[in-house]
Amino acid sequence: MNPAENQQRWSHLLQQKRQHLQPPEPLVEGRLTRMVGLTLEASGLQTAVGSQCEILAPGGHQIEAEVVGFSGEHSFLMAMGDSRGLVPGARVRPTGHASEIKISNAFLGRVIDGRGRPIDGKGPIRAQTSVPLAGVPINPLDRQVISQPLDVGVRAINGMLTVGRGQRMGLFAGTGVGKSILLGMMTRFTSADVIVIGLIGERGREVKEFVQEILGEAGLKRAVVVVAPADSSPLVRMHGAMLATSVAEYFRDQGQHVLLLMDSLTRYAQAQREIGLSIAEPPATKGYPPSVFARIPQLVERVGNGLHGVGSITAFYTVLTEGDDENDPVADAARGILDGHILMSRRLADMGQYPAIDLEKSISRVMPSITSDRQQAASQRIRHLYSLYEQNRDLINVGAYQAGSNPSIDEAIRMQPRIAEFMRQGMNESCNMATSLQQLNALAVAQKPLNETA
Repeated sequence: MNPAENQQRWSHLLQQKRQHLQPPEPLVEGRLTRMVGLTLEASGLQTAVGSQCEILAPGGHQIEAEVVGFSGEHSFLMAMGDSRGLVPGARVRPTGHASEIKISNAFLGRVIDGRGRPIDGKGPIRAQTSVPLAGVPINPLDRQVISQPLDVGVRAINGMLTVGRGQRMGLFAGTGVGKSILLGMMTRFTSADVIVIGLIGERGREVKEFVQEILGEAGLKRAVVVVAPADSSPLVRMHGAMLATSVAEYFRDQGQHVLLLMDSLTRYAQAQREIGLSIAEPPATKGYPPSVFARIPQLVERVGNGLHGVGSITAFYTVLTEGDDENDPVADAARGILDGHILMSRRLADMGQYPAIDLEKSISRVMPSITSDRQQAASQRIRHLYSLYEQNRDLINVGAYQAGSNPSIDEAIRMQPRIAEFMRQGMNESCNMATSLQQLNALAVAQKPLNETA
C-alpha cells in the first residue's frame, strides 16, 4: 500500500472514530450541585462521558471541564484548570464535542501545553486537521512486524539491547539515576524524522532546561514538546500524554519515522488514579483503581508501525520505580505491555557510571529478530560474563573468592573493567550503530588483560 492509499485508509478510520465519539443528541445543559476535591457534580446534564463542557461562573467567567463519569442522573466532571470562583447552581453547558486537537506540520519546533496551546511565545499555530485525543485504532494485522533496527546513538543500547523501529520500550528508574540524561542523548542522537517529547507530571523547572540545554535550537527544529507539569490538573496531565501520542500518530500516518519520548508513564497513571478515586472508584493495588491498568495499554497500544509499514512510532516510556521497587504496580503492568525494558541502577549511578544501565535486568524482546547471529552471540557472551560477576560480586569484594577456583569467574573478573567501559558513555558523545557493533565484537573476542594490547 503506497502513502496515498495509506492516508485515505487512515482518513476513513479517523472519520469512524469521530462518529463513535460524537455525543448523542439532544444535548441538555445542567446545573452544578456539588464540588468535592477536584470533582464537580452536575444534575440534569445529558452528554456522553469524554465530552467537553463549559461551566459558566459568576461574572461571565467560563471554565472548561470534561465529563469523567456519571451515577444515575448525576454527572461527574473535572475542570481543565483552576476551579476557584464556582458557585452552586452554576450552568453546565455541553459543547457537543469530544476531546480532540487540531494539528498540522506547523507543530514542528513548538512547545505546547496539555491542551494543545503554544507556550513558547512564538504566536498561534495554524492547524486544520482535527484528530481525537483517544486515537484511531489500527487492526493489528495491518501493522508490519518490527524488522529494522533503530540507531539511538547509545552504545550500550545499540549493541546489547538493540531497539527496533516501531518498538515500545520502558525506561525503569528511581529518582536521580540519570534517566533524563539518557532521554536527552536519544533525543539528539536517534535517527528519526520527527521527535515528540511528552513531559507529563514532571517539575516545571525541567521544561526550560530540557528545551534549551538538552534539545537545543537544532534539535527543536524536528521536535514537538508537549508539557503538562505537576501543577496541572490530573485531566490536563492525562490529556498531555494522549496529545503527545496523537501528534506522533499524525506524523507517522504521513509516512514519517517518529521517536516518542514520554516522561513519565507513571505520572499518567497517577493522574488517572486521582480521577478514579475522586469519583469513588474503589482502589485495588497500592491505591490504584482498576481503570489505571486499563488506561495504560490503551495508551501504549496506539504506538508502533503504521498501516502496512507506512511510517512508524518508536516509543520510550519512563517508569518511576518508587523507592527503587521493581515490583511497583505501574512498573509491573508496564513491563507486561511494553516490548522490553531498560532498568537504571542506583548502585551504578552512585559509582559514576552513566548511563547507569543494569544489563542483567534489562531486555529488548525484539532484538533476536532484528540482529545478526554474530551480534547475538557477542551480546550473550558479554551478558553472561556481566551476570556471573554480579552474582559473585560480594565474594570478590570481601576477598572470599580465590583466583583459579573457577575459570569462568576468573574471566568475568578480568573482563569486568572492559565491560564497564563499554557500557559507559558521555552525555555529549554519540556512538552510531556501526561503531557500536564493531566495539561489541572487539569486546566479545578480547582475550588479553586490560593493560595489554587487544
